[in-house]
Amino acid sequence: MPFTPPSRTPSGPRRRSLLAGAAGAGAALLAGCSPSDSSSATTNGSSPAAARARARAARDSERLAERYEAVLAAHPALSGRLSPLLAEVVLHAEAFGGGRRTAPSTSMTPSTGASASASPPPSPSPEVPVSEKDARTELAAAEREMADRCTKALVDVPGELARLLASVAAAGAGHAFLLTEDEK
Repeated sequence: MPFTPPSRTPSGPRRRSLLAGAAGAGAALLAGCSPSDSSSATTNGSSPAAARARARAARDSERLAERYEAVLAAHPALSGRLSPLLAEVVLHAEAFGGGRRTAPSTSMTPSTGASASASPPPSPSPEVPVSEKDARTELAAAEREMADRCTKALVDVPGELARLLASVAAAGAGHAFLLTEDEK
C-alpha cells in the first residue's frame, strides 16, 4: 500500500489575512501615536475617567511612599535596599501630578525650593511590622495592590496615561519581586 502524504490545507487563518489584520492594527497603533494624541490631550485628563484615574494613581503612589518612609523610619538598616524603590515611587506620584517632595524624608534634610519639603516628615502612621522581613513583605503586598489598580485602570484611560499606568504597574511588580526575592 503506497504512502500518501496528508493534505497541505492550512487549518488556521491564511498568511494574507494575518498580514492584512496586522496592517490594520499597525495603522491603529500609528493613529494612537499621532500628534493629536499628544500628552496635553491625554495626560491632563481629557475625560472624567482619566482625571479620576490620574488622581487616584497619584494618591496611591503618595500613600505607598509614606509606607516606605514609615518602614525606613522603623528599620533604618533597610535604607540601602528601600531608598531607590522609594525614589521611584516618589517619581511615579509626581508623574501622575502628585505633590510629593523629591527627597525622601529619611535624609532629614529638607530640599530647597519645594514648600512641601519644609514640612516635617510623616509620622510612621502606617503600622510597621517589628521584623524587617515582615515589613518588606507588607511593602511588596502594597506594591502588588498598586500594580493591580493601575492595570485595572488601563481600560478606561487614553493612550499616554495608559502607558504611564502600565509602566508604573510593571515597576510595582518589579519592586514586589525585589522586596521578596531572598524569601525563596
